[in-house]
Amino acid sequence: MGLLWVIIFVSLSIFVPATIMAQDVSEADTVDMGFLLRREKSWNIMLHTLGYGFGYRIGVNKTYYKNRMFEFDLFEMRAPNQARRYNENYQNPRSYVYGKLNNLYIIRAGIGRQLLLNRKPYWGGVEVRAFYYGGIDIGLAKPSYLYIDYYKIVNKQIIVQNRPLERYDPEKHFPGIGINPDTLSDIFGRGPMLSGFSKIRPYPGFYAKAGFNFEFSEQNDRIKSLEIGATVDVFPIPVPVMAFRDKNYFFITGYLSFHFGKRYN
Repeated sequence: MGLLWVIIFVSLSIFVPATIMAQDVSEADTVDMGFLLRREKSWNIMLHTLGYGFGYRIGVNKTYYKNRMFEFDLFEMRAPNQARRYNENYQNPRSYVYGKLNNLYIIRAGIGRQLLLNRKPYWGGVEVRAFYYGGIDIGLAKPSYLYIDYYKIVNKQIIVQNRPLERYDPEKHFPGIGINPDTLSDIFGRGPMLSGFSKIRPYPGFYAKAGFNFEFSEQNDRIKSLEIGATVDVFPIPVPVMAFRDKNYFFITGYLSFHFGKRYN
């Protein structure tokens, strides 16, 4: 079932934008563009209030005052107020987030428009556009794995017997030696980055975003801009990110991104 969702998502991401974009180009041919460069593409680096990410956009400028854009994003989504900690019982512990069931990564594919608010003077300056986007999400929940120390106490000294890598279980994994005397275990730290990759579970959803784009490139065929906005990602099937908390039906974030690319015909 999970593989089916991924196949559907990838198919929609590739074929739907390509079809609509071809229609836009046909419509644009009927408009007097002058020296307007009708196509553009750009990459972006994004920092948001719950993580970071990367994105790609392609679009058609139907007129100088409005365009249609398609975007694709990949980013990390952390839980609100999560905190990284270390086990102070060890000299060189690995950091981890206590209570984290899954690491969540989100793939977005959407469509939107940008509307010109302030045109850049011919000698240069800043051009301001308002925008809105919406589309589909695929949340990829990767289980958290931890190194767990199992030990015994001999003559009041702690002797570690083994340190296996285990999927985090809030019912049996606790921080601090002595907290779980039944199993004599302790959390040493996080596992490797790719641990749990084979057990990723997809969560389909949708998103909407809006904000402002500030274009400051000195050349009309180059894109350099800063963007500030807010996004809401909604998941009809809630995503379990943290133990001891409710599952997440939605995430609301603010973000700042830097875009670079080009315009062309």
